[in-house]
Formats: sequence, C-alpha cells, structure tokens
Amino acid sequence: MSSFTSDLLSRDYEVKIGEYFGRGWAIFKEFAWGYILFTLVIGILSALLSQLPAPLGIKAAEGDFAGGNLIFNIISPALGAGFYVVSFQIARNRPKNFSDFFGGFKKFLPLFLTSLVSTIFIAIGLILLIIPGIYLAVSYMFAQLFVIDKNMNFWSAMDISRRLIGRRWFSFLILGIVLGLLVLAGFLLIGVGALVTIPLSTCVLAAAYEDIVGLNSVAEESDGSWN
Repeated sequence: MSSFTSDLLSRDYEVKIGEYFGRGWAIFKEFAWGYILFTLVIGILSALLSQLPAPLGIKAAEGDFAGGNLIFNIISPALGAGFYVVSFQIARNRPKNFSDFFGGFKKFLPLFLTSLVSTIFIAIGLILLIIPGIYLAVSYMFAQLFVIDKNMNFWSAMDISRRLIGRRWFSFLILGIVLGLLVLAGFLLIGVGALVTIPLSTCVLAAAYEDIVGLNSVAEESDGSWN
C-alpha cells in the first residue's frame, strides 16, 4: 500500500453535504454554459445512437424499441467523466475549455472497466437481497474520480473508494439520495431542468471529493498501479 493510500484511508473526515452543494454551485457557475451545452450534447448523442439497430442502438428490425444501445453504453463512462475533468480544472483554478469535457477519453479504458466491473458487482449485489447492491452503489461513488484525478487502475479505484466511503457510508447514502432527488427534480421540470441538475450533481460530488480526498496531492502513480 502506498503512503498516500495509507494516509488517505487512516484520515478522519466528515461528510458536509450543505458545504458541498455550496461549493458545487460555485464550480457550476464558473462555466455554466459549458456544463449545460455538454449535457445537451450527451443527450443528443444518446438519441442519435439509439436509432441504430439493436444491440448497437435500441431499435428492433421492425422499428420497435428492443433495448441495447451498446455504442452509447461503451462511450458513456468517458463522456460522463468530462464533467469531473472540468470540475477539477475549475477547483484547481486552472484554465478550462469546452474541449476539456471530452478529456475522459484520454482514460477511456480504465474508466470503461471501472464502470463495467462496478455495474456487474452492483447488479449481483441487487440480485442478492438488494442491500449488497445498494451498499456497493454508494461505496463506488468516488471510483471514477480516483481514475480521473489520481490515475488509478480500475480495481484500485474501486477498492479505495469502497474502503474510504465505507467509513461514513450512511452519510454518503444520504448524499446520494439528495443528488438523485436533485436530478429527478430537473426531469420533472419538463426535462429542461435536467440540463442544470445533472451537471450540478457532478459538481457537488466533485466538491465532496475535493474536500475529503484533496486535489493535487502528492501521490505515487509511477506506473498507474496502486496497491
């Protein structure tokens, strides 16, 4: 175990939900038009790709919807990571451009593997009496952020996220519920509000990560492998 990881997992912390929403809003406001436009781009891209025949899209041969959307599911982890890439740039007071929203593709494979493996584990957990799946869904909230910010491989990112969040799991459960309600409220506003609430929710989680883990920490990432 690296010294950074050991220090992180032994560090005491509190989950300050109110402060994270304030900080998240401040981050969002710094580049509001960019967040909103990128959310719209993701929505349009999802809609376009869904028109492909299943399983690449979600249309059956007869024109009915059959589920799938394989292409979008493959690229969505890298797309979603763009919110955090930009949020971290803003949090570090560094220049940001709209092209930075596509920065997740620079770490496409570890982000995809993090999403795929964590989703499989969560699905298995949901099948096993539901509670294990909920536990893992909350525990992996920082997994992709560790990949983006600390250049971790997918397994280390998932493991450290689970161990760190596990120390204040119920507080993170509350945070997750509040973020979910925030996004839901956006969809209830004729869907348009989601253009704000979706990126805002990622800014709030980025603020939580900034407070608990820290950005620009001295970390051992010589080969991208964390133990």
